[in-house]
Amino acid sequence: MSGTTITEHDDAHGGNGGRDGQDGEDTGGAEGTGGAADTPDGLPDALRRLLPRIALVVAAGAGALLSVGAFLGVYVRPTSDDWCALWKARDMGPLGITSDFYRTQNGRVTNAFLTGLLYSDDMRGPKLLPAFLIVTLGAGLLLLAREALRALRLPFPVVATATAVLVLEALLFLAGTRSYQVLLWAPATLSHTLPSVLGVWAALSGVWAARSHRPWARSVAVGSAVLLGAAAGTLSEPFVAMSGLLAATAAVLCLPRLRLGHDRFASTWCAAWCLGLVIGSVVLFVSPGARWRRAQQPKRPLSLSEIGATFHDWARVWETIGGQWAYAGALAAGVLLGLAVALPSRPAAGPRSTPRPPRGALLVIAVLPVPLIALGSLVTVYGLRGGYGAGGWTYARAWTSFLVPFLVALCGYGAWLGHRIGRRLGARSALAALAAGIAGVVAVAGTAALVSPTRTLTTSTVARSLAWDRQDSGIRAEAAAGRAEVTYRPLLIGGLAEPFFTTVYARDWVAQCAARYYGVDRLRRP
Repeated sequence: MSGTTITEHDDAHGGNGGRDGQDGEDTGGAEGTGGAADTPDGLPDALRRLLPRIALVVAAGAGALLSVGAFLGVYVRPTSDDWCALWKARDMGPLGITSDFYRTQNGRVTNAFLTGLLYSDDMRGPKLLPAFLIVTLGAGLLLLAREALRALRLPFPVVATATAVLVLEALLFLAGTRSYQVLLWAPATLSHTLPSVLGVWAALSGVWAARSHRPWARSVAVGSAVLLGAAAGTLSEPFVAMSGLLAATAAVLCLPRLRLGHDRFASTWCAAWCLGLVIGSVVLFVSPGARWRRAQQPKRPLSLSEIGATFHDWARVWETIGGQWAYAGALAAGVLLGLAVALPSRPAAGPRSTPRPPRGALLVIAVLPVPLIALGSLVTVYGLRGGYGAGGWTYARAWTSFLVPFLVALCGYGAWLGHRIGRRLGARSALAALAAGIAGVVAVAGTAALVSPTRTLTTSTVARSLAWDRQDSGIRAEAAAGRAEVTYRPLLIGGLAEPFFTTVYARDWVAQCAARYYGVDRLRRP
């Protein structure tokens, strides 16, 4: 069967940089002293030149790893659900495969329609998808960071921000336990990686509409939020849980009474996104395909033992993540960003169109990511347990929904720390330079830790593609000669299923899909 099956083998303006000193808030400059030795502008030029150079070294390493990951898409070959998606997209088309998913598979109609489009030209789409994900997610995060700094009336250091984004992406795609599935295997990236890209760009559209103050633009943005939310609701259940928590919290925080927004647009947009998520989730839940899927793994009663087991699995997830010390690179890249913001080469220019958020509100925003990410990940683990059984927590491809905000939060906390260091140690530039050097070393080390898994991923992906191409040529020759049965040798990769993953051929959906792709009756072992 295709889709995600019951085993792992399925699936407006910049501010003044906070230098006015008139509103009594800490804005990143001197605290009302006006002394040149205590302000960022009093720092030696050497430190300002050092930061971009450190950032460029880190960016070069992370960018090189991401380039390798994007290029590996060329060597992607069918495995597991790819086999089913290929023949269904060829024989049914996008609308036919959408109907099939809705009626018989899992109800994820957006997922199905995108699958039909992606596989419409055989494997060309899946080969290009990794590069598309890296570019679109990186561009979205860079623009979102610019908007966040603008809202805080802080400078936008392009090099340091781009470095933080590249490090974050490298960690997301290459630091986990299932990097092949998270980056290169299209059925998983459509379900668990693409939704984060969709969420980032949806948030950007809302921010841009809020800044435009044009009624028609805001109406379009709210309507788009409903539509995109509904699409996400039939794309990935873990993403629905995580993005719904974030959007609902943002809707409350952006109420005018809390002084984080000028009007109710931000809250309205977030509410529209949540409404779309609810609509999509309802469509998915009541679909015949979702009912069939739930029947394959009967729901366990919510007992104390089940709750305890869920928390145990949740702890194991975070133990696994915590064991990847390379994630410290996100914190270090954030420190570099914070230092660059606190020590700009020139003041940020532009009119102050929005007031700086209240200090108390900023504190709440700083603390909230921890409980929200913890709760979102717990809901994800609970869903994985219900869908896949006791081993569901190991399906690391589904962790992407909360790993993205986790990495962004790590980077944000690092930026806050770097900003505080830059302001407090501004007059003692040697200490600030030392902090920049330490952050650079940690960021480089975190990136370097990804070299070995990237080499392993490259070796296995390229070797399998060469072996697969040789075998594919032989199978096609046998099929062209009129053979009803052809020989297939399983080529395992990424912990995914290949033909003959089970000894009972009638239950071997991978072999059956591969046979239909080649137009033969049956595959046989060598």
